[in-house]
Amino acid sequence: MSIIPAVKIGNYRWRVVALLFFATTINYIDRQILGMLKPFIENDFAMSEAGYGYIVSAFQAAYAIGLLMSGRLIDKFGTRISYALAVVVWSLAGCFHAAARSAFGFGIARFFLGIGESANFPAAIKATAEWFPKKERALATGIFNAGSNMGALIAPVIVSVITIKFGWRWAFIITGLFGFVWVLLWLLFYKLPTLSPKLGKSELDYITDGEQEDSNICGSSWKTLFKQRSTIGICAARFFSDWVWWFFLFWTPDFLNKMYNVDIKQMVLPLIIIYLLASVGGIVGGTISSTLIKRGFSLSFSRKAAMLILAVCVMPIIIIPGLSSLWLSVGLIGLAAFAHQGWASNVFTLVSDFYPKNSIGSMTGLAGFVGSVGGILAAIFIGQVLDLTGSYFLIFAVASMAYLLAWTMLQLTLPNNKYK
Repeated sequence: MSIIPAVKIGNYRWRVVALLFFATTINYIDRQILGMLKPFIENDFAMSEAGYGYIVSAFQAAYAIGLLMSGRLIDKFGTRISYALAVVVWSLAGCFHAAARSAFGFGIARFFLGIGESANFPAAIKATAEWFPKKERALATGIFNAGSNMGALIAPVIVSVITIKFGWRWAFIITGLFGFVWVLLWLLFYKLPTLSPKLGKSELDYITDGEQEDSNICGSSWKTLFKQRSTIGICAARFFSDWVWWFFLFWTPDFLNKMYNVDIKQMVLPLIIIYLLASVGGIVGGTISSTLIKRGFSLSFSRKAAMLILAVCVMPIIIIPGLSSLWLSVGLIGLAAFAHQGWASNVFTLVSDFYPKNSIGSMTGLAGFVGSVGGILAAIFIGQVLDLTGSYFLIFAVASMAYLLAWTMLQLTLPNNKYK
């Protein structure tokens, strides 16, 4: 196919990716703050490790519930309005953290943050499917998903500066306001390809290249989705792997503080290294599978080959609790974060590979819900293990094998044809 259509619509398509990237960045700034401020909040409220785990679980529970609702609502009402409303909800919830006066108050704030933030990935993945052909979606997903790393990377700088200068409550307020600026830009710029007067038939054909309109998935109900073996595999993969990223996000600052006495000022550089590596990983993971597809390998084989490589890259974290070197630990966590984001670029894209556009929001939400259930159970498990043992060894050991188990589930449930 001629590359002319891609040139004509390329600028707008990558503008869409930029908006998705910044939304995801804001999303992760708002959720990352809690982990950064954990020592301050624990001191103010005399909070136990288990108590912190329950607050994280409140977010995860809301996130899970929200995913079940948001995916269906996005498919029903469209990406443009649904995404904007979600960002408004989570931005208000982010600001509300500053008003919390107890662990219970934080739990309420985290709950509503989770409800709003749950729509980010279903909306972003659906928007990517609306503007990109299948062969380019993993790369586009990898780029916008790099916003999660950018948010986690920027958060330590912003939070440390605001907290030292104004106090930790202002960190929640100031970062919570970022989302309202994004909403204005999103409503101003985003349109569906079919509603854009500048796109002709050739451009629309380019976007829909590789679509299978005769898919046997004829609806977005959960009953319909669960008739597909791919649904079981993708949901299981999310259940076994998603929690590891939450662990890195919410517990890495605490691990570095307790293991190496790293304070909030010293925390910035290690977290920057970890999340820079994660940012690169998201793009590299998408590039690997996209390159294999362009060389003639099937979608399923290309995604799974990339994901197996990335699953192996996580395994060395099992040795981290026994290391005396801060920077070696940071490097291995960074490698695992690199691998996770590359993994995520592919597992997110699997939904748009195997499901029609009118089901993408629902399926993404369903898979995300199952992943969040895993996150809820993991947060409780992590809190209890730390209270009982004071050691991260068991947690890192389980995390090191999680992706290989998730990949095995995909191998058992997705088609295995090597070539198109």
